[in-house]
This record gives sequence, structure tokens and C-alpha cells, in this order.
Amino acid sequence: MKAMVLAAGQGTRLRPITDAKPKALVPVAGRPMIEYPLLLLRHYGVREIMINLHHLGEQVKKHLGDGSKLDLEISYSEEPELLDTGGGLLKAKPFLHGETFIVINTDALIDLNLATVIDFHKANNAAVTLVLRPDALADQYGSMDIDAEGRICRFLNSKASLGEPSGPTRKVMFTGVQILERKIFEYMDSEASTKFSTTRHTYPRMLGAGEALYGYYFDGFWQDLGTAERIRQAEANLQTGRAKLHFL
Repeated sequence: MKAMVLAAGQGTRLRPITDAKPKALVPVAGRPMIEYPLLLLRHYGVREIMINLHHLGEQVKKHLGDGSKLDLEISYSEEPELLDTGGGLLKAKPFLHGETFIVINTDALIDLNLATVIDFHKANNAAVTLVLRPDALADQYGSMDIDAEGRICRFLNSKASLGEPSGPTRKVMFTGVQILERKIFEYMDSEASTKFSTTRHTYPRMLGAGEALYGYYFDGFWQDLGTAERIRQAEANLQTGRAKLHFL
């Protein structure tokens, strides 16, 4: 199985740190932030990884190289202009096309059993499985609803076209980890622009077409790393033992 780590963001919320350093290399508890998703993937045997780059991307390439120092095989998709999540995946299609693949954001720390998520994805014959979590601020960041079986029945402002939810629904938000099938590209190739978002464009379109979009409910340790304050929170949790990462 292959994976893509999304690392092209400019890290505007982390300025001035990211004026001279890409967000992916901002340290978190002594490691560049991008090493956490890479080590999570390696722990579960995923070694062929594509990383998309934009802001100060050469620094990321210099630090990680071909991935051999982490026992990985890393390649890069450079974006002279930011392509957003959908455009970034579409550009990497030659690398990802043909099998189930994983996509992880750089700026989130998560203690996730990835094998369990993949099993859930395959058991449901899902086209898309998003790892989702409860959060009181879900509406602020973009919420969705899953039913008792994990089927996504509302994605932002879009609702599923097939039947009623199975049992009560839960409001959740995205963690930045997802398992995808190549079917997703069928809903991308018709995009008028190469710059587009999976969450605002592709997934609502798939949901309306009745595709199997599932949410894996996760209530373990997760921490956004998008601001200096949230990085300090993550470091404090790790240092005090309130959070542990099983893949390190």
C-alpha cells in the first residue's frame, strides 16, 4: 500500500517560524513534525510515500532525501502553485493510481491504529474512509454526520442520496487521516481547474452520487499542530505522559 503525506501548506498560522522554515520541519518534541506521520506509516509497513511540496520545499527534500534514513522510499510532487488537497492528489495520480492508498496531513499528531482503520475500510467496501473525531468545535472547523454503521450521511452542507441513516447520527470532524480507493479520481478528472479541494468539491460530489463514504470514529489522542500554542500543548501532553505514541 502506498501513501501520500500532504506537506505543501505555507504554515501561515506558524509565522514567523515558517518565514524561513517549512511547516513540515517545524520541531515538535524534538522531531520535525513531518516525521510523525512518516513513522506512523512505517510502523504499519507502508514504505512507498509521496510528499507534496510548495513553500521552502527544497529544505524538506534535503532533510528527508530518498527516505532511506527512515527505512522508507520517498518521492516528491512539487507544486510551483498550491493545488489544494484535490489538485495535489490528482497531480500524484500516476503514483497513487491502481490500489488502495492512504493520505495523511503533516500538521496533526495522532495515536492511531492504522491497521484497524484499513480493516474497517475494506470490510465496508468503502470508496473513502475518513478518520473522524468528536469535537465541541466541529461546526467551526467543518462538521459531518455518521450513522451507527459509520456511513457518512452528511458532509458539510451535502447529504447522502441513499436512504435514511442507520440509527442515530453523531457529529464529528476530520482528523487529517484518510483511506482512499482509486474511484476518487473518477470524481476529479472532470474538474475545470487543477486547484480544488477534496472536502469542498470531490467528497460532496461522491456523496451525492451514492458512493460509499465512511467515517472511522476515533476518540484517542489527536492534536492539531497548526499553531505555536497547539504545538506547545502537544509537547506538554507527550512530556507528562498524558499522551503516548505507540509507533515511536
